[in-house]
Amino acid sequence: MTDDRTATSASAAPGSASASSAASAASASRAELIADTALALLAERGMRGLTHRAVDEAAGLPLGSTSNHARTRAALLKAAVRRLAQREAEVLAPDEMPRPAGAPPDEADPVAGAADALSLALHRSLTAQRDLLIARYELALEATRRPELREFYDATGRGFREPLEAMMTALGSTEPRRHARSLVAWCEGLMFSCVAGADHDAVPDRAALRTGFEELLRGMLDG
Repeated sequence: MTDDRTATSASAAPGSASASSAASAASASRAELIADTALALLAERGMRGLTHRAVDEAAGLPLGSTSNHARTRAALLKAAVRRLAQREAEVLAPDEMPRPAGAPPDEADPVAGAADALSLALHRSLTAQRDLLIARYELALEATRRPELREFYDATGRGFREPLEAMMTALGSTEPRRHARSLVAWCEGLMFSCVAGADHDAVPDRAALRTGFEELLRGMLDG
């Protein structure tokens, strides 16, 4: 009898693991759908248009699905920030990223290589991911009114600044943190201007962005 139970349990285990894996994948997929829909609503309708019910309706989910995933508005906003960071991090493939500190250079001019990679990322953000930028500005403004979201938003932002500091170190910067902050500030100003400011209808092409990055990098590194 014990042998029968053991055999039955052993035969059920793979199926149980498979079912658990499928359930986890479905849960992750739904979580991404909810977060992506929240970002789309933020870009389309602004912060006032983001509600649990609106996400359910826009995503084609049964009413209550978003509430089951994110009970409160704060939880929904955090899910949106987390997903925003994931999607923005995917703007460059690994082999397109500037080389990290300590890596052997594979280009005659590493500054030109870094400028090329950064211009590609920024151009994609200004064109293919324009709505994501609008959603990010909505979340950034909301974070100024919600301390718990501010802390979470800032933590995700550090995940972008630290690689830039490593890149500046690799390029020979004597002040990589300050130079990385200047680089971020230049990008942020250009993004806002092109998405919500006076240059919203005049997005620079990639060549112009590459020139701007190279001028900025060389000015910091030679100074």
